[in-house]
Amino acid sequence: MMIIDGKKEAENLRQKIKKEIDSLKSKNKKVPGLTVILIGDFAPSQIYVKNKEKSAKEVGINSNVVRYSKDVTEEEVLKKIEGLNNDTNVSGILIQLPLPPQINKKKIINAVSPKKDVDGFHPMNVGNLSSGHDALVPCTPLGCLYLIKKVEKNLSGKHAVIIGRSNLNGKPMAQLLLKENCTVTIVHSKTKDLKQECLKADILVAAVGVAKLVKEDWVKKNSIVIDVGINKVGDKIVGDVDFDTVKDKSRAITPVPGGVGPMTIACLLKNTLDCFKAR
Repeated sequence: MMIIDGKKEAENLRQKIKKEIDSLKSKNKKVPGLTVILIGDFAPSQIYVKNKEKSAKEVGINSNVVRYSKDVTEEEVLKKIEGLNNDTNVSGILIQLPLPPQINKKKIINAVSPKKDVDGFHPMNVGNLSSGHDALVPCTPLGCLYLIKKVEKNLSGKHAVIIGRSNLNGKPMAQLLLKENCTVTIVHSKTKDLKQECLKADILVAAVGVAKLVKEDWVKKNSIVIDVGINKVGDKIVGDVDFDTVKDKSRAITPVPGGVGPMTIACLLKNTLDCFKAR
């Protein structure tokens, strides 16, 4: 049994990104730029953005945060996005979610240039991903795939089961695994026999936000288990998988915290670098 060390893998990926940015800087005298739009004072968002900013600076990305109060108008934010779309120093734009009620999330995400959409949320990137074309991919599923391939390089013919059908994780994860020639099943709250479906998985990805939902008797022996969930139980952070009971049955498993989380930010940096190179 292997516990997949997301911190270590994220650090390795960041070092690779830093090396490439240093090399691009010495050639072109330019570095990628990432701008985050943060609205309001929602504490988890503040922490996320701080971590993103710190990580970006460490690898040599110019990081900038545009902060607005929670009562900012939609018009003002759209105007700002338009300016960032046209700014050649900005390679990537990230809208920190959630947004306050007066701001239409769909409208804001669609306003970001698909070429600078480091979150991979723009309909054009979503469409390209599902059509098998090159696309900017949401950072969490991208990080999950990276960790899965650290355990098993060739995923062809494997049966992958994804718990959760969100646009953030479940759906893009399915597209990525289809591209790797997996047979993919998506299960969710309306699935008839969740446990039986999960038992078929060579690769099980839990991204549903229910603490310790996946028990040991849900998991096929020697499967790869990727836990995307982050749930607060008392003063502890736990995943969607009951780690202590599942770990001995699986071939490899990600812990929470320290599994998928660090990879999400590393993949954001990778997407920013890719946007920069594409330009």
